[in-house]
Amino acid sequence: MKLFRKLRRNLIALGKVKSYIVYAFGEIVLIVIGILIAWKIGDLNEIRKNNIVEQKVYESLNEELNTNLRILNGLVAEYPRAIVRLENTLNYVGYTEDKFTQGTKDTIINVLDKEVSLLDGAINSIINTTKFEFIESADLKDLIIMYPNKIQNFKEQDAKIKLIAANRLKPVLEKYISLVDMLPNNDAKYDSIRKYGAKSDYVGLLSDKEYQNSIIDRMLQTQIQFDHAKSLRSKTKILINTLAEELD
Repeated sequence: MKLFRKLRRNLIALGKVKSYIVYAFGEIVLIVIGILIAWKIGDLNEIRKNNIVEQKVYESLNEELNTNLRILNGLVAEYPRAIVRLENTLNYVGYTEDKFTQGTKDTIINVLDKEVSLLDGAINSIINTTKFEFIESADLKDLIIMYPNKIQNFKEQDAKIKLIAANRLKPVLEKYISLVDMLPNNDAKYDSIRKYGAKSDYVGLLSDKEYQNSIIDRMLQTQIQFDHAKSLRSKTKILINTLAEELD
């Protein structure tokens, strides 16, 4: 810069106005070029930072979706078996006491569902924060926006099934079934309670209208949930595949 100032003073001192104007114009051009280069470097750095954020968003979402897919694959296999168990329970209606095997009793008693924990933390974080702005694909954005509603529908149906088990099936089971039946048969310390305790009434249970209605309702709701699981699994696969295209 000192060299430029000295050159400028010399040109003015020598009266070379034209040369000074050319020099001044060149200096301006150099300054503009320097600004443009600095701006471009800053822009490239910003793009690089955005790409890093976008990559992290995709990776966290991909991990969450693949976890959900594994869960849903298991549920799609499990729900038909659960429906068959409920159908078998209805087929026991009319059995006499001598027909109830231990396996039959276990099927009747087994009314609890395992906990299902589908993940939606990463996708909700993307939707509800500025992370959503870093996603460039319009198709991916549309899929991300719709996905939480699918999970919510699944969770609401799951809660409905659990309410049937907790508020309708469990009370009627406790009315007819003694928990003694769930104690180990080969443990002598329970011989007394097995001999003198209250006995289970499986015939009475299966003849109870509330029990029958609860089993039928649960079977129908499980079928609905099976459809939800298949639909959600399909959406999850599509989202995973679309995301994979963005990661490539």
